[in-house]
Amino acid sequence: AQFAFQENEIKLLTAEIERLKNFGCLGVSPSLEGLRDENAKLKYRLNFLKKSLQEERSKSVKSMININSCLQEIFGAAIQAAYPDLENPPLVVTPSQQPKFGDYQCNSAMGISQILLKTREQKVIPREIAEKIVKNIPANECIDKVEIAGPGFINVHLRKDFVSKQLSSLLINGVQPPAVGKRKKVVVDFSSPNIAKEMHVGHLRSTIIGESMCRLFEFAGYDVLRLNHLGDWGTQFGMLIAHLQDKFPDYLTVSPPIGDLQAFYKESKRRFDTEEEFKKRAYQCVVLLQSKNPDFIKAWNLICDVSRREFQKIYNCLDITIIERGESFYHEMMKDIVKEFEDKGFVQVDDGRKVVFVPGFPVPLTIMKSDGGYTYDTSDLAALKHRLCEEKGDILIYVVDSGQSVHLQTVFAAGQMIGWYDPKVTRVAHAAFGVVLGEDKKKFKTRSGDTVRLIDLLEEGLKRAMDKLKDKERDKVLTPEELKAAQTSVAFGCIKYADLSHNRLNDYVFSFDKMLDDRGNTAAYLLYAFTRIRAIARLANIDEQMLRKAAREEVLVLDHEKEWKLGKCILRFPEILQKILEDLLLHTLCDYLYELATTFTEFYDSCYCVEKDRQTGQIVKVNMWRLLLCEATATVMAKGFDILGIKPVQRM
Repeated sequence: AQFAFQENEIKLLTAEIERLKNFGCLGVSPSLEGLRDENAKLKYRLNFLKKSLQEERSKSVKSMININSCLQEIFGAAIQAAYPDLENPPLVVTPSQQPKFGDYQCNSAMGISQILLKTREQKVIPREIAEKIVKNIPANECIDKVEIAGPGFINVHLRKDFVSKQLSSLLINGVQPPAVGKRKKVVVDFSSPNIAKEMHVGHLRSTIIGESMCRLFEFAGYDVLRLNHLGDWGTQFGMLIAHLQDKFPDYLTVSPPIGDLQAFYKESKRRFDTEEEFKKRAYQCVVLLQSKNPDFIKAWNLICDVSRREFQKIYNCLDITIIERGESFYHEMMKDIVKEFEDKGFVQVDDGRKVVFVPGFPVPLTIMKSDGGYTYDTSDLAALKHRLCEEKGDILIYVVDSGQSVHLQTVFAAGQMIGWYDPKVTRVAHAAFGVVLGEDKKKFKTRSGDTVRLIDLLEEGLKRAMDKLKDKERDKVLTPEELKAAQTSVAFGCIKYADLSHNRLNDYVFSFDKMLDDRGNTAAYLLYAFTRIRAIARLANIDEQMLRKAAREEVLVLDHEKEWKLGKCILRFPEILQKILEDLLLHTLCDYLYELATTFTEFYDSCYCVEKDRQTGQIVKVNMWRLLLCEATATVMAKGFDILGIKPVQRM
């Protein structure tokens, strides 16, 4: 559709240039800065469009085709031709659940029947509608045949040469994302721990989900800004600085050896709650910090740096890339936020507080406290405006727990109300998630009832992964380096996958035993399946160069039902990613990878890739097209792992 639009514009521009030629207007070829007259602008636009069309076509040749989208275009055109007067007819194309119903199904006839009955009082049975749609299917390269089944289901059978060609393209070009049109900017807010408090299991989900979303959008060609909205400002810093002054009076000249910041925080909080003089001094410290007193800024930075170092250990383990932009970044903007809401008449004064009521939300936003201080509401509004108006984000995603849902929806609605963005143009989404539960189905805690420290959880994962590998006697066949790589891959891969494989909207039970099980939908199973697939060609003495050569020369035969099933499953990858870009539910990718691995096992058990002499064990035949199916499966799995932030290993 994009190509057709650009080609049409090229035709119109060419015609306009010809018209201007007839008036003797053309004949100039100015530089870009010198484009002054209309005809030169037209020529420049024409050249630009031709060049961009060539680039898009070149990119699209290498891109994986979203077969579902192709079929939607085909059936959309057929429905338009069959019912040209019908506005927004339902377009329903889904993969078939059973092979006897073809490869895909178009189930639009039933919906169209309902619309005709409601809007025109025409009673047309769905089967007749389906027949009319089928008659108007345009010529295309992907459909072999269609059949009408039952009340009006249209079963679609794909052409084998089309599927074979797409698999060859995947092998030659690698896993290339489908073209997404204009490169949009995505801002993802995730992780967001608090300074002076250790990261705990509650931060695990936001960190893992946010990282994976960033990887997906980056792979799809978006410009992604990863933001860590640290809790690095506020009244708690008053008590921390006051305690720092007492415990390390020479902190300005000698770096204080704060080893355990969590204990330091608890000490200062205890003093704040029990010592009246300390409490007064803490409030004075907040005032001096907010007035940017250099000594207090240095104390604040010292405390922040201790936390940053601890956070970075976690991010290094989990391979997280993120830019720090805490609440302090927006502090100077908050005064202008309050003024903007006041100038537009949205502020009411309630018991000395300045509040903003947003239609449809019962609790107002407090943008200034009675003592003149700002709140989380103010900083969240400042962050929203900066991301929209300064960063020019087209898509904003907040990966924050479900408990913040009402607050964030109120902030987003306030941003719309004041005119910062139009939801029809800019997408602002809260990617909410449930809590992590222990095996007792209660909030995940230590035996003493404390919140589980994230660093302890990761270290326990490493220990358990090594125990599992030794139980399988992997330490006897792997080198120490390979064993260490397998341990890290399994430990962190299993923790990530256990989270991402659950629908993020639900709570999930954290269980090392379940996540390290190498049976079922776990990272342990998938990582093992992946190393097994990669080993098939290696054990047949087929190297990468030979596989690349075969991909260009060999036709992928898909005659066996298990070859056909695997080939189609591999090519569903782009439609899986497209769905996640829309609904932000990453468990769909985990489900797909598990389906791909089990479909591969079915294929491998039924189709010999390498045939050996039963007596000698010597290789007598290599079925290269089947090795290419192995390679295509591994290539897609590797990209899926990369999006999930999981690092596979060559040997496990």
